Amino acid sequence: MQPVIQRPVRLLLVDDDSMVRTGLRLLFGGDSGCVVVGEAGDGDEAVTAVRAHWPDVVLMDIRMPRVDGVEATRRIRRLPHPPEVVMLTTFDVDELVVESIRNGACGFLLKDTPPREIMAAVRAAARGECAISGRMLRPIVDLVASTAEGSRRSQAIKRLDTLTDREREVAVGLGRGWSNAEIGAELGMGVSTVKGHVSRVLGKLLLNNRAQAAVLMHEAGLV
Repeated sequence: MQPVIQRPVRLLLVDDDSMVRTGLRLLFGGDSGCVVVGEAGDGDEAVTAVRAHWPDVVLMDIRMPRVDGVEATRRIRRLPHPPEVVMLTTFDVDELVVESIRNGACGFLLKDTPPREIMAAVRAAARGECAISGRMLRPIVDLVASTAEGSRRSQAIKRLDTLTDREREVAVGLGRGWSNAEIGAELGMGVSTVKGHVSRVLGKLLLNNRAQAAVLMHEAGLV
């Protein structure tokens, strides 16, 4: 799990529309908890900007020319000590969204998400939490469930064999999109204990974040 960041969150904005970047920069300019350290106009520039500025979070459009957000996320998450990536989209949930999560994105937001929710999602991502718009969570879950082929489902189930019974219960909570507090309340554990279990679950499953864990649980058909 990511350590809690006490200083302002370092944020990189990535969108091929300069007006969108300007709007986001103005939005976060009024947030003392975040500082915009750079911008990029496509996925290729985004990877270069990450290496130059080492942000905590990248807020990135999913559809861009040359290199899109899906490929950029894959490249960024392979860097040493990579930042968290939150994707922005104006479209409904599709396979690109799920593929981005598989490549390491920790969240998704629609571009018309209220400003306060966008800022909260960036701070959540910096804490290592899942940052998915409430309107997108159910469609993502439904898409994963509907497209999980037999081979992918069996592979997902096999990966879960490495978990203890308690870790599997925690993983089910992640699959349902629950917070650590909600998992703790359901399983009768303290939040700090839940955090430890979540870290072990992600480590054993070789996952980057809670969003990937949620996708895996739905691929396995366990939630």
